[in-house]
Parts: sequence; C-alpha cells; structure tokens
Amino acid sequence: MLFPRNLSNCFKFKRKCFYAQPYSTETKSNGLKVLFFGTDTFSLPSLKVLHKHNGSNESLGVVTSFKSPANCVRVYAEQQKLALHKWPITTEHCRPFDLGVVVSFGHLIPTHIINAFPLGMINVHASLLPRWRGAAPIIYSIMNGDQETGVSIMRIEPKRFDVGDIFAQKKVKIEPGVFMPDLHKELSEKGADLLWQVVSGYPKTFENPMKQNDKDATYAPKITPDIYEINWSNLTSLEVYNRYRALYGFKALTSKFQQKSIELLDISLPQEISSGDSFKSDSSPGSLVYHYKRKCLRVQCANHTFIEVHRLRVEGKKAMSAMDFNNGFLKKLQTSKMEFHYNKVVCC
Repeated sequence: MLFPRNLSNCFKFKRKCFYAQPYSTETKSNGLKVLFFGTDTFSLPSLKVLHKHNGSNESLGVVTSFKSPANCVRVYAEQQKLALHKWPITTEHCRPFDLGVVVSFGHLIPTHIINAFPLGMINVHASLLPRWRGAAPIIYSIMNGDQETGVSIMRIEPKRFDVGDIFAQKKVKIEPGVFMPDLHKELSEKGADLLWQVVSGYPKTFENPMKQNDKDATYAPKITPDIYEINWSNLTSLEVYNRYRALYGFKALTSKFQQKSIELLDISLPQEISSGDSFKSDSSPGSLVYHYKRKCLRVQCANHTFIEVHRLRVEGKKAMSAMDFNNGFLKKLQTSKMEFHYNKVVCC
C-alpha cells in the first residue's frame, strides 16, 4: 500500500469547504526543521516520510520512549543516525526546530514544550475528528460498526488531547469484515501522506484551520476489561464479532467457564442456520452448543443471536480447537452447565 494517494477530497465544517490537494511523493522540502515525537508502528510511516523528504538529517530530530529497546521508532532513528532524544525533554531540545510533529506518542505534551516551537506542534490522529478523540480511535471505529473513518492533521493544544484546530483530513472507507491490524496499517500510511502534504505546503496549509465542534465529539479511551470481557446478555452476535475484529492482534475477547477464564481466539458470525441448530427456548445468553457439522461452538448472545467459536484457550491450558474443547469439557457436563459467564461465578 505504499503508493501516492489522491487527496483531492472536500471536507465541510460549518458550511466551509477546504481541500486536501493531490499529493506527490516528489514534493520537495520547504526547509522546515521538524522534531518528531512517536513510539510505535503507527508513528513509523510518518517518520519515514519526513526523513525521505526533509532534505538532511540536520532538519529532523526524534523524541521517543526508551522503555523498550524494540521500539521501532527508536530503532529506525538509530539506524538512520537521526538526532535521538529520550522523553521527557527540555525546551533546549526544541530550539533548533521550527515545528513539532506528534504521531501516536502517548504522552500529554507540556505547555512549555509546545510553546518552544515557533510554529507550535501538530498531530496525526487516526479518526475524522471530533469523532473518536482519545487513545484508541481505530478500535472504537470498528467496534462501533462505523462505515468510514480517516486521518486528521490537527494543532496540539495544551492540557487536552485531540481538541485543536484541523489543518487537513482524509476519509477512509472501513471495509466490511476488516480487522484492526489492516485498518491500522492503512491509516498509518494515509496519515503519513497527509502529514507531508501539510508540512510541505507550509505556510499555505497552516492559514485556515477549521475549529472542532465539541458538541459532535465522541471518545475512544484506553481499552479496559469491560470492553474485552463479553457480557453475553448485553451484546448481539454482530456486536461481539465487531469487538473481536476491533481488538484482533491487541487483546483477546474473554469469558468465564466453570470458574476458569476463557480466551476466544477465533470466532465468526454463523454462515448458515438450520432448525437443528437452534438453542432451547429457555436457553439464556452464554449457552453453548457444539455444532458437529461445522466443528465449532455456538454461543448464544443477546436478542436470540449467536456467534461461532472455532478456537479458544482455557485458563491453564494451551490453545485448542472447538472440537477439542467439546471432547475435553462439554461431553462431561450436563446441558444445564454448558454456559459461558460474564465476570462472575455461577453455581449450576
């Protein structure tokens, strides 16, 4: 997916219209000296684009966390011999640079650092702000069933995340069935392209930023157990599956079985429904049925829907197939005990 993007889209804010102009990877540097703040795989494409086009190593510096030696931003900066600074920094580190660029950094930037840059600081955010302000916008967009998302280039303001004026946005369609790592990769690359368009277009691209409407804001806070621990009574099968796609590669969905924690490693929506697949009329959300034809578990969700589980892990055991779970656990139980439970011990 590393190719030039057509960014000629129109975005409307309060009846105003501003355009993301077509971007060419051959755009030359305008001489801005940039100090880059980032820590992860979402940050890296933006750093690479800045490094490729910014002219020289003297025009680009990097600030990152040194907590993990595997930090890909740190590794790249060291390999490319870029000026590398350990967070936190002082205003002295900022003085040689015109602009601060933040991409998936994970730290609130102090006011004195923001003010140390003549042009302030800008951020690449993985949503169409003000929708999904916060730490996990990609996860929440998939989990919510959104049909589109995007990237925003915004001004960083002191003391609050994701509230600054917007310089540019790019819409991205969320394909049905997409998993978080794929959307994460696409948005990181779209964001890198759009970032360079804004940086290389200075001063024109900085002239008419758009205010965010706080009334339209939604929030994507850090992921907590109430997101990945499944409440079968409250979530339909589609809602469970959206959470699975949204958290894929980051955190497994969990439940409880016989007082043990269960990780749901591979799940899907049902492909077919026949009369023989139905749960009993008095069955409750969390009830389990093993489907011999499809070799999967079917778990009842809210509104009489159900999800299929193909692979799972029982606490203290290795990952196993649904067939192995059926043979090792379900066949030994009475039907009344064949249930997943939500964050509590249920006596049968």
